[in-house]
Amino acid sequence: MSGVLSVLRDAVSVRRPGGSVSGSGAVAVDGVESVSEVLLKAVRAGRRGEVAGLLDGMTDPERRLCLPALKELRKELRTAPWNSASRKAYPALHAAGAACHTGAAGTAAWLTAADMRWSQASPGTLLHVLGDRERDWLGNLARRLADRPSASQVPYELMAGLVRLSGCPVPTTETFVIGWVEQIGSLWQRGDTVLDRLRQDPYTAELVAALFEIPGIGSHLDWLFGDGPESWISALARLTEEGVLDREAMIDACVARLLRGVVASDCRVFLRLLTALAPTGDEERERVADWLALASHPASTVASHARSVLGSLALADEITHRQLAEMSAVVLFRPEKKLVRAQLVLLGKVLRRDPSSAVELLPAVAHAFGHEDTDVQERALKLVERHIGAIGTAHPQARAEVADGAAQLSAGLRARASAVLGLDADGLAPLPHRELLPPAPEPSRLAPAPDTVFELAEEVGALMVSADTDMPVFERALDGLVRHTYLRQEELAEALKPTVDRRWWMGTAREHHSADEYFLRDPYGLEVVLAALLGRVRTSTLLKASQQGPVSDSCVHSALSAVFNARLWEAAHRVRTDPLPFLLATPTWSSGFLEPDELVARLAEYHRLGARPGEADFTQALLRVRRDDRAVSVAAAGRAAALGTAEGERLARRLLSESPATPTSTRRVSAKRVLLELGALDGLPTELPPAFRRLGVPVGAFEGRTYCPHYWNPNERRHWLAVMPGRREVVAARLVREVSTAAVEDIRGVAAVLPLLAEAEGEAGDAVHLCVAYGLGARHPEDRLSAVDALLVLAARGQLDAEILGGDLGQLVRKGAVKPLRLADSVRTAATTGAYATVWSILGAALPALLADLAADGAVPPPRGMGELLAVAAECAERTGVQGEVAHLAQVAERGGSSRLVAQARRLRVTLEQGVAA
Repeated sequence: MSGVLSVLRDAVSVRRPGGSVSGSGAVAVDGVESVSEVLLKAVRAGRRGEVAGLLDGMTDPERRLCLPALKELRKELRTAPWNSASRKAYPALHAAGAACHTGAAGTAAWLTAADMRWSQASPGTLLHVLGDRERDWLGNLARRLADRPSASQVPYELMAGLVRLSGCPVPTTETFVIGWVEQIGSLWQRGDTVLDRLRQDPYTAELVAALFEIPGIGSHLDWLFGDGPESWISALARLTEEGVLDREAMIDACVARLLRGVVASDCRVFLRLLTALAPTGDEERERVADWLALASHPASTVASHARSVLGSLALADEITHRQLAEMSAVVLFRPEKKLVRAQLVLLGKVLRRDPSSAVELLPAVAHAFGHEDTDVQERALKLVERHIGAIGTAHPQARAEVADGAAQLSAGLRARASAVLGLDADGLAPLPHRELLPPAPEPSRLAPAPDTVFELAEEVGALMVSADTDMPVFERALDGLVRHTYLRQEELAEALKPTVDRRWWMGTAREHHSADEYFLRDPYGLEVVLAALLGRVRTSTLLKASQQGPVSDSCVHSALSAVFNARLWEAAHRVRTDPLPFLLATPTWSSGFLEPDELVARLAEYHRLGARPGEADFTQALLRVRRDDRAVSVAAAGRAAALGTAEGERLARRLLSESPATPTSTRRVSAKRVLLELGALDGLPTELPPAFRRLGVPVGAFEGRTYCPHYWNPNERRHWLAVMPGRREVVAARLVREVSTAAVEDIRGVAAVLPLLAEAEGEAGDAVHLCVAYGLGARHPEDRLSAVDALLVLAARGQLDAEILGGDLGQLVRKGAVKPLRLADSVRTAATTGAYATVWSILGAALPALLADLAADGAVPPPRGMGELLAVAAECAERTGVQGEVAHLAQVAERGGSSRLVAQARRLRVTLEQGVAA
């Protein structure tokens, strides 16, 4: 082979007769293959050993001449099937391309290319083919690879080998350090331990120091570090003990990282390491300022550790009373009850040992008067009662600070505070409660469609990438597409191309992918109209979908989704066959209602233009037309009949017909769930297209399925309330089972529709209230917030029936569908907005059912969270000054013990008897 290479080198340098220049620049000699051809054959065959041997004998100019052919092969393999031939070639290509780049930047880019990430050459092969470069070049390459993001998956063995060959400083980037950690921790490959490897590694000190500087490193280390005697944590602590790592630097680095880090994984890793280092008393005293700062850390584990350290120092008289008061002011403000109680215990010990400390510590204790947990408030008040005498009259400022904090106590504790502090109880009481509710939302008019195709293209592009599509925005864009198609179709198509260029159906035909099958199943919002406009779906497919559609689906949502889909398929079909001048059913208001006069004017314009209305579009317009003002309806009906068209006559009949009552609902129980059945809906327009005929069908309680096609498209629910505006009970009845999964099955996101239900028009009956009840017991906080928003909106609009909602909650808690602790969190959130009276009216209706089982048998263990729920009820009762009785409350309050349930039941009973007003 060396003889062949000699001849090939001559061929490269001298053009000989009979030779020809290849496309890559390599010269082929009569009867002899060029350098690039020989290398290329070996690469294609995946013969990595032969490739390495060929590269060893090449000069830099020869390698550069081979590079174009290797790049062409790379392009070929990108589109080739992922079979054994391509998999075999990739590692050899990876090594050859890296060696044939003579610049470090090009080599780094080739080595980390995404298309070769899954079939790389081994680090040993790469070091072999690159090892003959200059030391500076190798160091440059090592730094470039280490600077790549960790997603590039650069092998640590390659980077470490380049560092070793070049003698350059060890990189301390995220990619290098994480690779080092993973390499050290791969114990299954060798028989030694992490501690042994760290002792032998020459870069341990530098790379351990770098661990503390990489943002988000904890997410990589959390599962790698582990626990136990063979873990990283144990090894680092042992190396620090042995002096391999500087102890002061390690402790400082841990503390500094905790001070600037809020990521949970970072906190876990570096707190465990700090604990393993076990700082001495002297080391803890040197860092008092750090512990004081960490006491306010967002992570409760970090704050608890700092509080524990400062507590030990305080009991050893190693910190001043002022520093203890400073820490207490921070800790007593935290929501973690266990942490707050531990701090109050500490303050009690210090106050008993040194009564003179009351001057500085009792004002700090008063910070707990504003805590949301009244047990904490009472503990703090007991400390004040016990030690206020130590302040005396010589320190009026300290006494005034304690008195100022007493105004934050719950109403039941303020009387005790007044007596202890010698205050006027009437002056201490805040103003009478004033209920605060959000402003009732008002419907807004829809803006007209965009005037130009470019504005429309921008709006459509935003909708295509949005995960949160509002009905008014969607309807405005849909109407704009129809209008501009009628007036300037070619111009609109050209403007929309950049918007949809990356949609898969815009490309060439793909195997196993058919746009016609795709759009026959579902219109996918505006996509079907865009595909029709740009000629990416057959007209016959659109006709079939618009005439039939998947209305055979028995899903409880299909009656609403079929109407929504029918308009889209129809609009897409008319774009291709007979463009509409505009849509008739575009709402006037954000509530989904369409003004009668506006619909009459649209029909008149259709008549003038000789346009044929779309059947689905016109039927949807009839469902949306507003009929609550009889005088307006009668006048508009006369103008509609005067048009002399079939559509005008149908509109006139619709406007003059009576609005039907909401169908009767019936409750059904299924395991934990309470569900609803709804009777047939009458009063629908006559001559309904097929897609609309299921709207009047009764809704069965057990029709809903957890995973129906609409489960995967939650945005579509935003449009269902506009299918039949003013009929939210009908929509809510079809959503009850789905919303129930937020509480029963812990499904995330299904309660997002609740604020829309609350803002919609129409009666808010059993179905709406049952949906809100399930939402208040949802597993995920964002779903509970949606339910709270819905509750407050209903209350602000005067549509909340507290008896219905409270009764639902009582029943759902007893059946186990709603957990008391989740419900307590929801109602507390609602109350703290200022709606204490609203929340009390709900809890007052729910508590008799919740307390019945506990009162019947004192031995029955209360469900988790009942004490929290009673605490919210007591807070609401105190703030609003209500009086009265709650069934079964007295029996629960008389149970033995001092549990939170019993304490809060007693608090609520006393409040209701005295009518304490906050």
